[in-house]
Amino acid sequence: MSDQVRDPLIEEALRWLVVLRDPSAKEADRRAFDLWRSADPAHEAAWRRAQETWRHADILAPALQGQASSPVRRSWNRRRWLQAATVGTVAIPVGTLLLRSDLLADFRTAAGERRTIGLEDGSTVELAGASALSVSFNAKSRLLRLVAGEAFFNVVPEARPFLVEAGAGRVRALGTAFDIKLAETAVIVAVSMHRVSISIGGIPGMIVEQGQVVHYTAARIEPAQAANLRKVEAWRHDRLIFEDAPLGEVIADLERCRGGRIVLTDARLRAMPVTAVFDVRQTDAALATIARTLPVRVHRFTDFLIVLSPRD
Repeated sequence: MSDQVRDPLIEEALRWLVVLRDPSAKEADRRAFDLWRSADPAHEAAWRRAQETWRHADILAPALQGQASSPVRRSWNRRRWLQAATVGTVAIPVGTLLLRSDLLADFRTAAGERRTIGLEDGSTVELAGASALSVSFNAKSRLLRLVAGEAFFNVVPEARPFLVEAGAGRVRALGTAFDIKLAETAVIVAVSMHRVSISIGGIPGMIVEQGQVVHYTAARIEPAQAANLRKVEAWRHDRLIFEDAPLGEVIADLERCRGGRIVLTDARLRAMPVTAVFDVRQTDAALATIARTLPVRVHRFTDFLIVLSPRD
């Protein structure tokens, strides 16, 4: 649910690229890749763009970092460029990157960083890692937009409405402390104090009470459910708590903590349930735990590119 651009075909092509470069790749993998590549001209185009991105890791790095004469230096350059090529922006032209709304946001955090922002009205916003927020206050309203990631809002009541746009919806504070997360498939709003009102498009607003959580998309607002606030706010205490959460959601959260990309080579892995408590400062340990407890193999191609594949 981030505003940053992601092309699912490019990501799929990148997954094939790293699978085929794995020394343990089997003939069955190559046959499956050939079938995918020939199934649609768009797949072939995506494959060419993914290859070009990988080549840029070798070709462009020396130009920016100085000529790499030793294997060690060249390896470092490759890691740096893989980071640039894979952090949610695979094979996207540079001009497009410069227009990404998270880069234009008023406040941003790096992966693994937490930042508390004091607003002019006395309210505060705590940003999770890899998050971005824009703020626009005027005489009539206090308007914010969560562009990427997750944030916790502690609002000082006053006459002007406090509004947060996130995804396709708008959250209005009603004397409130609340958390908003831009997840993979929905926006998640959990209320810690008082209440909020959520509205999207032409759908009437929904009141969400203290201790409740709501998921919404551009099409609908799901019914409110009881929230586990300890779980919701765990990131504010350097923890991530998952209870039967799909692996795809877990990986998205770990990416925000460690940086780089974590690629799943098989879409079926995304739905695997995960129940765990992770320290956000020890993401490699979290990946090791996932590998021990799920039928998943972890391949570390660079510091910034981790690939998860089904265990044979």
